Amino acid sequence: MPGKSKVLKSNFWANLFRSQNNRSDIESVLTAMPPFENMDRKHLKLFMQIIHNRVYSASEYVFYQGDPGVCLYIILSGEITVHQNDELGNSFELARFTRGDFFGELALIDEETRSATAQATKETTIAAIFKPDLDEFMEKYPTEGIKILGGISKIIAMRLRRVNNDYISLYNNIFNSKEV
Repeated sequence: MPGKSKVLKSNFWANLFRSQNNRSDIESVLTAMPPFENMDRKHLKLFMQIIHNRVYSASEYVFYQGDPGVCLYIILSGEITVHQNDELGNSFELARFTRGDFFGELALIDEETRSATAQATKETTIAAIFKPDLDEFMEKYPTEGIKILGGISKIIAMRLRRVNNDYISLYNNIFNSKEV
């Protein structure tokens, strides 16, 4: 790939809801996330039926920048890097995700293409929630669907606030460095 690889640190990609325990159970990972934390046990068990598990080998791509966004991913084990390429072919690492982290949540609410590429850095097990499956679940259980969408909205709002703070900090650093 042409260009240089750079590492960017942004709070947008931070997992604000990572479970503090190390239980390997998918249920414990889900209940640590706002979309699912208030779901009762019965509906959580029903919801877990629409989850698809997949193992990615080291260096395997989960999705590419520009692909259709159709799925939310939750890491059960392993590590994923997310990077974005600019128009000059430079690659910028945006995030590294490990157990309990999640990414791709915008795919559950919009129909846009992926804004970055996700790749396994080592063997990684992922739980995937596809938008059509989620839509069907929410149609059957609208009260639970409202909770899920509310939780996704909470994640997006918190990440956006952090991006705003990063932007202001960057702006201030640039502005202050010009004054010196």
